[in-house]
Amino acid sequence: MTKMLTVEANPIDCYLRVDRMPHIWCAGCGIGPAAGCFLRAIDRAGLEPDKVAVVSGIGCSGRVAGYIKLDSFHTTHGRALPFATGLKLGNPELNVVVFSGDGDIAAIGGNHLIHSARRNIDMTVICINNFNYGMTGGQMGPTTPLDARSATSPYGNFEYPFNLPYLVAACGATYVARWTVLHLRELERSIAEALVKPGFSFIEVLSPCPTVYGRQNKSPRGLDEMRSYKERSIIRDGADPKDVELSLNGTIVVGKFVDIERPTLWDCYQQMLDRANKSKKR
Repeated sequence: MTKMLTVEANPIDCYLRVDRMPHIWCAGCGIGPAAGCFLRAIDRAGLEPDKVAVVSGIGCSGRVAGYIKLDSFHTTHGRALPFATGLKLGNPELNVVVFSGDGDIAAIGGNHLIHSARRNIDMTVICINNFNYGMTGGQMGPTTPLDARSATSPYGNFEYPFNLPYLVAACGATYVARWTVLHLRELERSIAEALVKPGFSFIEVLSPCPTVYGRQNKSPRGLDEMRSYKERSIIRDGADPKDVELSLNGTIVVGKFVDIERPTLWDCYQQMLDRANKSKKR
């Protein structure tokens, strides 16, 4: 007797623009798994897809916006956050998500990052951190670890990198977490939490870039970096963000670091309008 095999549909298929496949990402890249976590998190959070808008900048991670069947905007380099701000203020009912890379968000877009967190704009930022500018040849960026090699630091980086969770927490973000693409279930749950959390939510996702960064730092395959994540990662929910800085071969602290309540920019705007209306009635 022959057994009939049934193939169940992948729950994220409905979110993918299959006509644009195959994607441009290299073998071993972690952006695809991170994007899958995000799409599954939409269902986990119980959001209506028609109410979700995705904004991205320039870079490998920025291509996510072009492969998903949601309202999405591929913006100019470093400007995803101000674009997303306008979108949220123009339609406060939208769930606005910024999905982009460390170079786009923390380098050319760094000024927008600190002020978006300061204003506590109600959006979710998923920052793929692969420690370099992967799309343009592997130059060092603002998160490249000390002593790491890159196309522009062939003898090792000597510039101190950003500790992104500490940076955004210090600026006022209400939700801050970090995971690697090895921690898929934790990452999915964290994104789902962030999607429904009022205020500025920031999730750093550590991702392999074997083609450029990995080859220059003795991890030429995505699997090499995944093994490294397994060996070096420690989950420490509630850790002080100032204590979670990253090094080339040191411990990787992952987890949910910040989960607080604070009025959003829209809340403050509404309060200001209420005060203004009361003053007119006097």
